[in-house]
Amino acid sequence: MQDSPYVFEATEANFDTVVLANSHQAPVLVDFWADWCGPCKMLMPLLDQLVNEYQGKFLLAKVDTEAQQALAMSHGIRSIPTLKLFKDGQEVEELMGAQPESVLRATIDRHITRESDLLRAQAREALTKGDTSGALALLEQAQALEPENYDIVLDRAAAHVAAGQSQAARELMQTLPLNVSEEPAAARLASHLDFAEAAEDAAPRDALEQAVQANGADLESRYRLGARYTLDGDYEPAMEQFLTIMQRDRKFRDDGGRRALLAVFDLAQGEDELVGRYRRRMSAALY
Repeated sequence: MQDSPYVFEATEANFDTVVLANSHQAPVLVDFWADWCGPCKMLMPLLDQLVNEYQGKFLLAKVDTEAQQALAMSHGIRSIPTLKLFKDGQEVEELMGAQPESVLRATIDRHITRESDLLRAQAREALTKGDTSGALALLEQAQALEPENYDIVLDRAAAHVAAGQSQAARELMQTLPLNVSEEPAAARLASHLDFAEAAEDAAPRDALEQAVQANGADLESRYRLGARYTLDGDYEPAMEQFLTIMQRDRKFRDDGGRRALLAVFDLAQGEDELVGRYRRRMSAALY
């Protein structure tokens, strides 16, 4: 076994310490191997190379399944080599058989803490405090470290929305590849951006409420009011406004009431009863 501060021999006696406890500090990749296993011996130099290259961002624990048969059995090892990745005391990944370097790197990278992750966490904290300029500066630093990380692009776009900079957010969203822009997180942000643009330059919420009360046929004010409600997280009154628009005029904003209603359904995560009720009302209005 290579002499490295990042590599350990795991046994039944020390598994809780070298694997489970250590995994709260950094991901631990456990290599279940045996001396007679040719693929295991082919894999070992690659694992040693990676663990030393990553310099403690993940740890490597090696389990000799011949010497540790009970440990191997308790972890359901049926063939070797088998790799199990532990993080925060839990198994999070399993790979069976010798794996190429690209697969190993992708597996490890999903769970290590990168500098960009720390910057994104600081940016989220800044946003909760209303410091949008600080959040944007942190996210720009993160993007410089990982230019191809599209999750950071989404974070930047969301921060621009929070700052009331819809045009900057729209420009960032347009840089996303098609496959990324169709993912749920990107689609939700696009919907949020649509509502932000609808509410931009609109009258304050109370003024819009008064306009709708005074003239129920004022669908533009009703739509902008629904957008304001959505941005404030008041999903039920938002749904009510968009459902009313859909019932009154399907041509308004090219069926904008129905499309906005569907967007709010997607944004209202965890509001299953509310979404279900308005879905039924929408279906009744449509059919």
